Amino acid sequence: MKGIPRPPRAILFDVFGTVFDWRGSIIDEGRTWGEERDIDVDWARFADEWRGRYRPSLDRVRRNEIPWTKLDDLHRESLRAISANFKIALSEEEAGHWNRVWHRLKPWPDVVPGLTRLKERFTIAPLSNGNLSMLTALAKHAKLPWDVIFSADLTKHYKPDPEVYLGASDFLDLAPEEIMLVAAHFYDLNAARALGFQTGFVYRPLESGKGGSADKAVPGQFDVVANDLVDLATQLRA
Repeated sequence: MKGIPRPPRAILFDVFGTVFDWRGSIIDEGRTWGEERDIDVDWARFADEWRGRYRPSLDRVRRNEIPWTKLDDLHRESLRAISANFKIALSEEEAGHWNRVWHRLKPWPDVVPGLTRLKERFTIAPLSNGNLSMLTALAKHAKLPWDVIFSADLTKHYKPDPEVYLGASDFLDLAPEEIMLVAAHFYDLNAARALGFQTGFVYRPLESGKGGSADKAVPGQFDVVANDLVDLATQLRA
């Protein structure tokens, strides 16, 4: 494996954007839901505004401005605000259903075949800011072959806090250099690399829609730079 000192023993994956198409999933559900209720909304903008509140919400927790709060609850708080902005009246039942859209996201087409190949050679797991119930539901929904699930509520920290990455290393009883983090986002990979992890970049040009901004790595920027998870598996000889 060119560029990798030695093969990792475990591979951890960012989830939102890297494994799942969060934006397309929300848009598709929104259009169906809106048609059923005769509600005309720009669902792409709705998805973007909801996701736009993600990092600021996590940062409030990371700065100890609010107590530890799992991502489901942060998403629900953001949903209240954006539904008001879009003049969508949601009952409690509807708000709960909408909030669980994050439990029903669609994986990118390469994900299941790529993970299935990688699982044959490596321990594979998500390393996500999602909570355990969310990640479990996503795995069940998309039939993902994880060996174990690492969620933010296990360490009560959000990425890029070092505790998230080092917590997974401790749980696996592996040194950071024996683990590769795979993500579509530079901030995540840079944080892991600073702690000694191997890094694999996967390009997701449509995460923010056509013409949207997406990180794009060049060869050599990380230990592996791949087009998708099937390409990653090929480069890692899985």
